[in-house]
Amino acid sequence: MRDIAIALIVFGSLPFIFKRPWLGVLMWVWLGVMNPHKLSYGFAYTFPFAQIVAAVTLLSIVFSGRRSRICWSAPSIFLLLFVLWMCVTTVFALVPDNIFNAWATVMKIMLMVFVALAVMHERKHIEWLVWVLALSLGFYGVKGGIFTITGGGENRVYGPPTTFIEENNTLAVALLMTIPLIWYLRAYAPKAWMRWALMGAAVLCAAAALGSYSRGALVTIVPMLGFLWLKSRQKLMLTILMLIAAPVLIGVMPERWFNRMESISSYEEDTSSMGRINAWETAFNIAKDRPIVGGGFHIYDAKIFLRYSPNPDDVHAAHSIYFAALGEHGWVGLSLFLLCGFSAWRTASWIAHKAKENPEFKREADLALMIQVSLLGYAVGGAFLSLLYFDVPYYLIVVLVLLRAHIENVEKAKTAPVIRKYGTFIKPSEVTDSLPLKSTHPPLR
Repeated sequence: MRDIAIALIVFGSLPFIFKRPWLGVLMWVWLGVMNPHKLSYGFAYTFPFAQIVAAVTLLSIVFSGRRSRICWSAPSIFLLLFVLWMCVTTVFALVPDNIFNAWATVMKIMLMVFVALAVMHERKHIEWLVWVLALSLGFYGVKGGIFTITGGGENRVYGPPTTFIEENNTLAVALLMTIPLIWYLRAYAPKAWMRWALMGAAVLCAAAALGSYSRGALVTIVPMLGFLWLKSRQKLMLTILMLIAAPVLIGVMPERWFNRMESISSYEEDTSSMGRINAWETAFNIAKDRPIVGGGFHIYDAKIFLRYSPNPDDVHAAHSIYFAALGEHGWVGLSLFLLCGFSAWRTASWIAHKAKENPEFKREADLALMIQVSLLGYAVGGAFLSLLYFDVPYYLIVVLVLLRAHIENVEKAKTAPVIRKYGTFIKPSEVTDSLPLKSTHPPLR
């Protein structure tokens, strides 16, 4: 039944996608982030829904006749350079066998990221993208949170199989990144029941992150909550919520959860932690030997570890976005990756500064600040996880780039007259009403 439902949703959306390619981006994000087909048990489990949606979206761009122009700013430029550099390092890979599959997977993700930048030009597109990201991951947060609370935290929470968020650690960080997005959507939800539902979803996401037994999640959640409180406009409500929810959620967890969290201080005795450190040293040694191009994809190979690893018998994935970028793509790749994140952070700060100058952009600023909180979670949690190619942070960068383009368009339109069809001039004060990116701002509740 699940297979048929997913197939009907996807194939039923194709005619609409062919007319509006931005819908194809939303469908791709839903399939790629939530992976609903991985919750089925029949033909849908391995059916190439995402590839079909991507193909129809690209055909729509070609035949729709609408202008598709990528929004270029510092984050999108650095991201493009990072993608191109990954292509270069692939040519010089240490393990060229079967490397094409890894390269193709990453390129598909990045292609649709730039498609999103090209076709999502209206303010409503940004909101829809945030909703799809939040609900796709929030589904597992609600499901896992209920599982954790009702089961007393006895069993770990995992994500859908064969996905980026399959492991308990990666799922935990992804859920923590989702909480700020849910908090933003809650603030602007038009109905009271929606605000309460979204608040409950945020709490359940936190419960699911705890229920994953991820020590990285515990390390991540502390700075995230502090930064979320600092950037939130509703500090009193957030403080009350944390004071109520934190003791309840932690009180639910069993003794073995506390024992696992306490092992953070004795990482030298933990084989998993030492395996990570061994992989980090291996990645650093590869970059030291090949500083420009690194080792390419698939450096986590027995022969590679025999050559570069302090402990060649412990073949281990990098489990760090930073050491993965360094080992696979060299110092150049790591620098481009960091510049992409830094420029995205600066873009969010720029948007927040614009809201201080013009209250009209308060909603854009709230979203940008919550994305900063999410990116902080990715930066901290990703230091211990293999999430370099996880698509969610790149879509958050897309949102920031589009928000900046929207603000720039509004400001530009207010300072220059626009020529209508047949040569009729519009006064600058009238321009905002005719902009496709105009946003409406419900009062912040």
